[in-house]
Amino acid sequence: MRGADKLLMEVDGTPCLRVMAERAIATGMQVFVALPPDRPAREAALSGLSLTIVPVPDAALGVGHSIAAGVSALPCKASGVIIQPADMPDIKASDMQLFMEAHTAHPYRIWRATTETGNPGHPVLFPAAQFDAMKKLRGDAGARSVIQENREILFEITLRGHRARLDLDTPEAWERYLSDRDC
Repeated sequence: MRGADKLLMEVDGTPCLRVMAERAIATGMQVFVALPPDRPAREAALSGLSLTIVPVPDAALGVGHSIAAGVSALPCKASGVIIQPADMPDIKASDMQLFMEAHTAHPYRIWRATTETGNPGHPVLFPAAQFDAMKKLRGDAGARSVIQENREILFEITLRGHRARLDLDTPEAWERYLSDRDC
């Protein structure tokens, strides 16, 4: 992002991080947001929301560290966790709700979003049986190893279009996204 913070980029006048947190809260889920402690503007963007901020001092070492910290902060009664990167502003509360419903019907499966063309993306819901493995994640591969080791319980939910993979990591990607929204 060449110095800009992608999670503070505005979507309809609101920082993307806050938009995504508000959508998660709208589902009625308990929401945990893993954040590095050296980004106070991100914490400020979440001010006043009913959620738990999980500090991740080693977040710069990769998303695996953030996932591990977030899962470690979950209450012991949690039956599952949805992993949803905050830089995917086309994921709606209704998408997250689909995952909650799938988990309620089949609580031992891993549920992963795909695009209409079958490309894997986010969100991904992991059942509690995977928490121990997720607490050990490190590096920047996310939870791919947990998915690979549990392919027999992996099921997919197709989201309309390509929003399951719309990940905005560059200024150019943000510019295209925002200009497309203006049409």
